[in-house]
Amino acid sequence: MTLQAFDVDKIRADFPILAQQIRNKPLVYLDNAATSQKPSSVIRAEQLYYEQFNSNVHRAAHALADRATIAFEGARERVRQFLNAKSTQEIIWVKGTTEGINLVAQSWGRENLKTGDVILVSMLEHHANIVPWQQVALQTGAEVQPVLVTPEGEIDLDDYRSKLTDEVRLVAVSHVSNALGTINPVAEMIRLARKVDAKVLVDGAQATPHLSVDVQALDCDFYVFSSHKVFGPTGIGALYGKQFLLEAMPPWQTGGEMIERVSFDGTTFNQLPFKFEAGTPAIAQAVGLTAALDYLGLMDRKAAEAHEQALLARATEASRDIPGLQLVGTAPTKVSVLSFNVEGIHSNDIGTLLDQQGIAIRSGHHCTQPLMNHFGMTGTARASFAFYNTVEEVDALFNGLRKIVKIYA
Repeated sequence: MTLQAFDVDKIRADFPILAQQIRNKPLVYLDNAATSQKPSSVIRAEQLYYEQFNSNVHRAAHALADRATIAFEGARERVRQFLNAKSTQEIIWVKGTTEGINLVAQSWGRENLKTGDVILVSMLEHHANIVPWQQVALQTGAEVQPVLVTPEGEIDLDDYRSKLTDEVRLVAVSHVSNALGTINPVAEMIRLARKVDAKVLVDGAQATPHLSVDVQALDCDFYVFSSHKVFGPTGIGALYGKQFLLEAMPPWQTGGEMIERVSFDGTTFNQLPFKFEAGTPAIAQAVGLTAALDYLGLMDRKAAEAHEQALLARATEASRDIPGLQLVGTAPTKVSVLSFNVEGIHSNDIGTLLDQQGIAIRSGHHCTQPLMNHFGMTGTARASFAFYNTVEEVDALFNGLRKIVKIYA
């Protein structure tokens, strides 16, 4: 697949924000791992909800509530299709990946972990897939153990196998590393975890924008992702959990909607998926997420992935011509993320100076301080590419880096 075979100009026309200028220069948006931009169809879908059927869901007998409920539960079905879950009862609305992980930690974890149990967490993880397990470990007496990574930024499977003992109750691993772009061997890790009857939670925040996901094929116990990473609105995401696990888990948050009956003698809780969804949900955002997943559904995902990989290859090649540039994370299997440092230049300075040229990247530790400490650095500069990025934008990034290197020379 060549760059020319993917109609980037047509795709870019769907994303109004990309047409603007920053500091009198065309915007080059290369911070997609932090959040993606939104197509017009997503923006219109949310606007249409507020203009035509804004209402609370599940709770009224009038026409607007019916339309809102149909759209809201239709969004749940769209997520089920997107992940290939068996049932909408396995799809729980959350604010995003972070809340989904906390839900599992505070519901499944507090119910099932005890002193002597082990939670394995890869060293590649975002803080959102580390800190919730540390907290539940403090509450239950369990222990969090890190799984090491190789110098290339891959999970060390030998270290994983050696730590996968009978004491391990849960493995928490990202499908794709947000800091390095490494695609982790989650299917193999799940297969190995089954040998010790450990449950596996997969953080899919960085995978869903780039890869097709099939939770049944993976056989994971939990899978979480965020709408805003996958070209949808902020403020909503989804937790997939195997139905028998969710049914056995107690509610995490309580209040309206998640109850069946309340009296001062006691409360009985609603059925799945509603027992985990207290309060008024993010209805407009669910409508927007439907539009985002529909947009992806109309796209040739393999062609989009090939386009992103071609951009990554061009960026990797261009990085060799920048004096003092060191790539961080060189796994052979990656999504389109380029993490790097330049000798003598702080990553935050790189980000600031590129912004002056209209180029948006991310700099810092990327909420992966244990990983950065392991590599002996405080952070990196990170350029992350989406299917709407172009070869010209890759070239603009490296032209900008050359200017910065000259300033520091």
